[in-house]
Amino acid sequence: MTTRFVASIALALLTMAPASHAFRLQLGSRPAEDWIARLERPERVASLKTAEVIEKLRLKPGDVVADLGAGAGVFSWPLARTVTSGKVYAVEVDKGFIAHLERRAKEQQITNVQPVLGKYDDPLIPEKIDLAFFHDVLHHIDHRDEYLKKVASYLEPTGRIAVIELDAERPGSSHADDPKLQVTRAQLQGWMEAAGLEKQDEINGLFEDKWFVIYGKPVEKK
Repeated sequence: MTTRFVASIALALLTMAPASHAFRLQLGSRPAEDWIARLERPERVASLKTAEVIEKLRLKPGDVVADLGAGAGVFSWPLARTVTSGKVYAVEVDKGFIAHLERRAKEQQITNVQPVLGKYDDPLIPEKIDLAFFHDVLHHIDHRDEYLKKVASYLEPTGRIAVIELDAERPGSSHADDPKLQVTRAQLQGWMEAAGLEKQDEINGLFEDKWFVIYGKPVEKK
């Protein structure tokens, strides 16, 4: 099992029916503490380029962000330090991750991160948000079109959805032989249009094996 899979397993469960037995077994194959140790490995964290990613998100100090599939909180902490007077909802489904997020927030004295225990088909974000952030997670969601519509319903009028995904069309991709774990730019475009969103930006050159796009609600023309 790849590290990327481990990073996104929890949000995958968030959007799957209770009958998704294989994913339940996978998550339960070891304690959350073991997953957390893998997710927080220094070499993995360095490969995520969190500072560069967050710079491209163009966040403001008072923004409200949902880190969907927050895992161990690798993105939640720098996001929270960026939106200093705002808030980050770190959404997870496994209570072991929730406890870890709460503990780590206290250790780092980060007061603007709120862990959220979501449901399979609804992240249960407590308020409208300025940004929904998916990192290497969307390809593990069963009903991606419906889930994106649900996430879009939480957006402020100027809210955005940022998606970083493995490039399954790239030669040598770890998901090249498994269509069920592939998401293409064209597919995402269709789902976002169905959710009433349009592409606002595409960030190129940051990763060799991933693509990074940002969507938002259409701007009304005066």
